[in-house]
Amino acid sequence: MTGTEPSELDQTVRKDQDTAATTAPPAEPAEEHHGGLLALSLGSIGVVYGDIGTSPLYALRESLVHSAKDGLTRSEVLGVVSLLLWALVIIVTIKYVILLMRADNKGEGGILSLLALAQGAVGRQSVLLMVLAALGASLFYGDSIITPAISVLSAVEGLKLVTPVFEPYVVPITVVILVGLFAIQPRGTGAVAVFFGPITAVWFLAMAASGLSHISDDPGIFLAFNPVYAIEFLLHEGVVGFVVLGSVFLAVTGAEALYADMGHFGRKPIQLAWISLVFPSLALNYLGQGALVLAHPEAIENPFFLLVPSWALLPYVLLATVATVIASQAVISGAFSVTRQAVLLGLLPRFEVRHTSETQRGQIYMPRVNWMQLAGVLVLVLMFRSSSALASAYGIAVTGDMVITSCLAFIVLWRVWGWGLPAAALVVAPFLAVELTFLAANLLKLFDGAWLPLCLSAFLVTSMWTWVRGTQIVFDKSRRDSVPLATVMRSLEKSKPFRPPGTAVFLTSDPDTAPPALLHNLKHNRVLHGKNVILTVRTATTPKVAEENRIALEPVNEDFTRLFVNYGYMEEPNIPKALGQCRKLGLKFDIMSTTFFVARRTFRVSANSGMPLWQDRLFIAMSKDAANATDFYSIPTGRVVELGQQITV
Repeated sequence: MTGTEPSELDQTVRKDQDTAATTAPPAEPAEEHHGGLLALSLGSIGVVYGDIGTSPLYALRESLVHSAKDGLTRSEVLGVVSLLLWALVIIVTIKYVILLMRADNKGEGGILSLLALAQGAVGRQSVLLMVLAALGASLFYGDSIITPAISVLSAVEGLKLVTPVFEPYVVPITVVILVGLFAIQPRGTGAVAVFFGPITAVWFLAMAASGLSHISDDPGIFLAFNPVYAIEFLLHEGVVGFVVLGSVFLAVTGAEALYADMGHFGRKPIQLAWISLVFPSLALNYLGQGALVLAHPEAIENPFFLLVPSWALLPYVLLATVATVIASQAVISGAFSVTRQAVLLGLLPRFEVRHTSETQRGQIYMPRVNWMQLAGVLVLVLMFRSSSALASAYGIAVTGDMVITSCLAFIVLWRVWGWGLPAAALVVAPFLAVELTFLAANLLKLFDGAWLPLCLSAFLVTSMWTWVRGTQIVFDKSRRDSVPLATVMRSLEKSKPFRPPGTAVFLTSDPDTAPPALLHNLKHNRVLHGKNVILTVRTATTPKVAEENRIALEPVNEDFTRLFVNYGYMEEPNIPKALGQCRKLGLKFDIMSTTFFVARRTFRVSANSGMPLWQDRLFIAMSKDAANATDFYSIPTGRVVELGQQITV
């Protein structure tokens, strides 16, 4: 299979979303997280908190820069630090750690899990919800290329403080580190991930210690815990204060990871890590930076690295670089996971998936996604060349993602938790108000770089919309031109095709019509196997499906059997393994005597397809880039027969 078209199974995902809530089997209970609470908390520090843990490198500096043009005042420093602290409290602690982590979908979190909950509550496929999910996923991709660029750049820039000799080499060193990071992705991150937690824990402890050592420079910095200073700053600074908000939001980038990675570690370990180590370390570091700037205003140049003495600067820069690489790894792996979920939800064509671990199912590598990410990251580094310039592009993607999360959370609170419309609105409205304010503040950076993630998101949303619309057109056209399976079975009673032994499996998205491959086989080869299985893959609105609910058999007659294979949107389809379970239901399969028939579709542009010409061409280009269906569904390549079909779109 060359993968130059969306197979019929690709269309199954979208069509079955209409009925997934009622026809798909219930999901298995959330998996138990093995290992002690402390061990899991330590592991979560490396994976979950890598992104938010590198924010102190640039968040306070960029927030103060806008106010420092006319000289910094004490109230301005206290106001900015207060904004940073309360952003962590309101957005991260209350919204994500306390509230949203209770909105799990069978133990899994993230924006697509929240979509599945909302979709199930609505009871039907909602175009609005799918648009929100597509927009949220596309904004995440924007974050996934900006995070490695700004994080590694900001860490390497610390070398300029060690000695100015390094200044011309900051960008080249950053490029080398990033290329190396993406180059090792095919090897998998399992072995490296073992060290992520301890190293990141050391990073947080180092940040806490460096911040604590400078609080004595001006103990009055503790007044920043009073939200009045944050409110007065915004009221007195006017437009400048609004601009500062866009930079303050840099402190909470990575908060979505708390929710998205919940399935890997569980709610309690992530919450324990935040309360016991991460939040105290971040707070102490921001307080220390604020006290340093109050005592030495010239430290605004780079208050983070100036917290440490000169003898410790080089080790601190090296530790920061390692921490930013870990943070980058988290979003790279996250992009792989989001892409796989988007594929199974029908938003994107198949992408090649390689497994990098024989024991850990979730460790995957997607070559096309990886190299597209690297290209985007390098373009950002070479275009902006400094973390300060890149900070203008950061934030817009994350704020947009958080606004969408709040909208979906409102539906979950209202329809799933049964809180009622007024109560759900009362809880979500404050978060939405804060996030919309942050979003508006980041939009002020539109011409300074924020246009970049918005353009990327617009392109990705258009691509997803094109793919969904195109597959719908292909499905509808195939349905119009198809022959009911019942009609084929009646005609077979009169004709006598050759009946070789063995089993033929026909992959299709519509179990009620005869698969094109079956019709081609009967028309041109005059062959009908001894056993014939009409196989349809369905994607549930839950992350996983219990093994006992994996398959459903529906005997049609002596010659045909309908087989439904069910997967959660976070699972990896494996058709041969699913077929092995059929033995328990009385349908025996010998893989060596089984032939899988797949219709290979090629497309031509049609003026009457229902899509504009440019969208037709985009859909065809996406279909050509689709991964091998045989590999995607783990079908043995030696057992597959392709039959071509040409369709106009």
